[in-house]
Amino acid sequence: MNLQDTHSPLTIELPPQASPDGRSSRWQSHREERRRELIKQARRAVHALGSDASMEEIATAAGTSKSVFYRYFGDKAGLQQAVGEVVLSQMQNRIQEAAQSALTPREGLLAMVSAYLQMAGTSPNVYTFVTSYAPGDAAAPHPAAAGGPLGPFFDAIADMITTPMRAHLGDVTETVIGYWPKAAIGLVRNAGEQWLSTPDSPTKPDQDAMAHYITAWLCVGIVPELTPASPTTKLSAKEGL
Repeated sequence: MNLQDTHSPLTIELPPQASPDGRSSRWQSHREERRRELIKQARRAVHALGSDASMEEIATAAGTSKSVFYRYFGDKAGLQQAVGEVVLSQMQNRIQEAAQSALTPREGLLAMVSAYLQMAGTSPNVYTFVTSYAPGDAAAPHPAAAGGPLGPFFDAIADMITTPMRAHLGDVTETVIGYWPKAAIGLVRNAGEQWLSTPDSPTKPDQDAMAHYITAWLCVGIVPELTPASPTTKLSAKEGL
C-alpha cells in the first residue's frame, strides 16, 4: 500500500503480474507436435497393414505402445477421426485446386472426380480406415459413427459444385440447384468406393476412364448407353467433357 500524500485519495499499488509460464505453452506445443507425428505414423501403418489394423498393430508399427495412442486419441474411432480430418482436408484442397483450373463447370466436375479417385486410390487402405467406424472400441457412440469427417467434407464439395453450376445454368430453379449437387456427390462417392474395392481385372476401368464415366453419368446420364448409337456418339459422351 502506498500513501502518496495526506490530501490525495488512497491508492493501492498492485504487484506486477507474473509473466506467463512458458512451460505450459511449451508442453501444449509438444503435445500437438506429438499428436501430428502419431497421426502420420498411424497413416503409414494402415497403408502397409490394411484398414482393419488394430491399435496394437498400429502402435507396434509406430514403435510405441498402444497406451500412447489411447492417451492421445481415446479409442480407435478417435484415431480414425483424427487421421480422417488430415487426409480429407488434403483431398478437399486437391479437389479445389483441380476445380479452379477448369474452364467450364463440366471440366470442373471431371477435375474434381479425377482428383477424388486419385487421392482415394493412392491408399485404399487409409481411405477405408477413415471412412469406416470401429464400434467395438467404445461402448458409447463416437462422432465417427455419424460419418466422421466425411459429412463436412462432402458438404464442402457439394458447395464447390453449386457455385459454378449456378453461374453456368443462369436462371436455374432452386429445386435443381438445391438437390442435384448432393445427389451428384452420392453418385461419385458410391461409384468411386465400389471402383476402389473392385479387384483389378481386364474389365475394370482405369482411373482416368472411371473419372470420365462418372462425369458423363452426372452430365448426360446413361441415355447414350441405353440408346443405340454410333461409336462417334458414344465417344463424345465419354470424352467430350
